[in-house]
Amino acid sequence: MPPSPASLRARAAPASPSAVQRSAELTEQYFQFVWRMLRRSGVAEADVDDAAQEVFEVATRKLDAIEFGRERAFLFKTAQLIAKKSRRMRYQRWQRESEESDGLPSSAADPETLSLHLERRRMLDTILDAMPEELRTVFVLYELEGLLTREIAELIEKPEGTVASRLRRAREIFHERASALQQGSRRAMP
Repeated sequence: MPPSPASLRARAAPASPSAVQRSAELTEQYFQFVWRMLRRSGVAEADVDDAAQEVFEVATRKLDAIEFGRERAFLFKTAQLIAKKSRRMRYQRWQRESEESDGLPSSAADPETLSLHLERRRMLDTILDAMPEELRTVFVLYELEGLLTREIAELIEKPEGTVASRLRRAREIFHERASALQQGSRRAMP
């Protein structure tokens, strides 16, 4: 679970009162979005809080450069860069030691539900990790974040037709890989 936006504000507050207010508003308004984007962009669950902190620290340092009305786009791009850095670090860690599995959801009580949830999350992560970044970004924003193609086009600064085309290709890849993974897991069952 993500930390509270208030804990982030306390650690990365800028100097002037108006900057403090703007930073607090950005954190409050976009924290959940940034957290989900990082997680769905391949940042390990254990690292998402730190990555989100880093996104808002960058935003705080660059408040003067963030255009009013373009805050979400700035945070999105920053989150993508930090996610890329996090994935690279995770891969390097994985090369040194065996990769640790994601934590289990604390809200589920029975082991069967926990196992099913973990398997589905691993399947989603596997599919998203293997997807080209430009397709994964559009897929996550549309299918998991619920943004409209128009909003995605604005965020990634591409024409809406490009977004629609990438979304179509990403869905095809997702369905192909999900089917392959499901068939593989059925064959592995005794």
